Amino acid sequence: MDQRSAFNSRQTDSRRAFLKTASAAVAGSFFAPAILGAEDKAGSKPPVLGEGAFQYEAIHNWGDIPKHIQWGETHGVCVDSAGLIYIKHRSKTKTPMDAIVVFDPAGKFVRSFGKEYHGGGHGIDVRKEGSDEFLYLSDTKHGVVAKTSLTGEVVWTIGRPAAPEHYKDTKQRYSPTNIAFAPDGGFYVGDGYGSHFIHKYTKEGKPEFYWGGSGTEPGKMKTPHGMWLDVRDGTPKIAVCDRANHRLQYFSLDGKHLGFVNTVSFPADIDIQGDIMVVSDLHARVTLFDKQNKVITHLGYDQDWTNKVLDGFKVRTQPETWQAGRFVHPHDACFDQEGNLFVTEWVSVGRVSKLKKLS
Repeated sequence: MDQRSAFNSRQTDSRRAFLKTASAAVAGSFFAPAILGAEDKAGSKPPVLGEGAFQYEAIHNWGDIPKHIQWGETHGVCVDSAGLIYIKHRSKTKTPMDAIVVFDPAGKFVRSFGKEYHGGGHGIDVRKEGSDEFLYLSDTKHGVVAKTSLTGEVVWTIGRPAAPEHYKDTKQRYSPTNIAFAPDGGFYVGDGYGSHFIHKYTKEGKPEFYWGGSGTEPGKMKTPHGMWLDVRDGTPKIAVCDRANHRLQYFSLDGKHLGFVNTVSFPADIDIQGDIMVVSDLHARVTLFDKQNKVITHLGYDQDWTNKVLDGFKVRTQPETWQAGRFVHPHDACFDQEGNLFVTEWVSVGRVSKLKKLS
C-alpha cells in the first residue's frame, strides 16, 4: 500500500475527531496568527506569517526547477553547511527520475541525482562527520536506508532488518520513513509505514536494539514518521512524530518512554535550531515550539482552510485552489543557518516554500 492509500485509510476516523476538537483546542490554548499583508489584493507582496520575533515572508513554489525534473510529492528537505538545500521528492513518472534535487540559497539549480530512489523518495538528513558531510536517506518503496556523499555516492545501504521477531513474517512490510542521529555517532530508523518499530544502529550501520510497535499506550506508536535528537534541556532524548496517534512522543536514547507533547495535530517531521523546534504538520500548518515545548505560533494556520484541506484530501491535487500564506500538507521543514525555514509538502505536483525570517 503506498503512502496515499495508507494515509487515507488511517485518517477516516482521526480526521473526524480532529475537525470536532481542533476549533475548541485552538480557541482555548492558542490563536490563529494573522497573515500580515493579506490586504495586498493584487498579490504582489508575499504574505507574512507569524508574529513578534517569529515573522516570515512566505515564498511559495521556491526554487528554479530544471526541465529534467518534474516534481512529485516533495517529501524531505535538509540544508548542508554551505547553505545548499536538498529536496527529496517522489515522482510518479514511469521513467526513473532523480529523486534528490539541490539548490543554492538563491534557489538556483545546482545538481540532481538518485534515480535509484525513484518512487520511494522520503526522508533526507545531512550529518557532518569529521570534515565531511553525508546524506542519510530513507526509501519507503524499496525498503532501504542509505548513507551517501553530498553528490550521491553510496557509502552503505541497509535493507530489511533480519533479526527482530516482527520481521520473520514475510508479510510484514518494512518501509522506513525517517532517521534521527544519536550522540554516539549511530542513528535511529523509524519503520513508519511498516511495523511501527524504531531501530538503533551503530555508526557503522550495525543493528543494536529496537523498540515500539503498533499501539496507543506509552512506548507504542502508530506511524513513527519523523524523529529528531532533542538536546535543548541538556539531556539528549529522541522526539518522535507519533503521527497517527496525533502526538509527539519522547524517548531516552535507549528507547524508554519519557512523555508526550499533545499540542500537535498530525505531526510529520521535526527540526531544531537553538531553543526552537519546528514541526511540520500534515494538517495544513507548521508549528514552532519553545524550549519547554510550548507553542510559539502556528504558521499558516486557519481552521476553515484546514477543514477544506481535510475534506476528502482533494485539495492536494488542486493547486489552483491553494491560497498564499496557507499550507496544504507540510511533510518536512528545516532551518537554514540564517533562521529561514524551508517547507516541503505532500501534494501531487510538489511544492517547496521558503519562509524568509523577518524578525
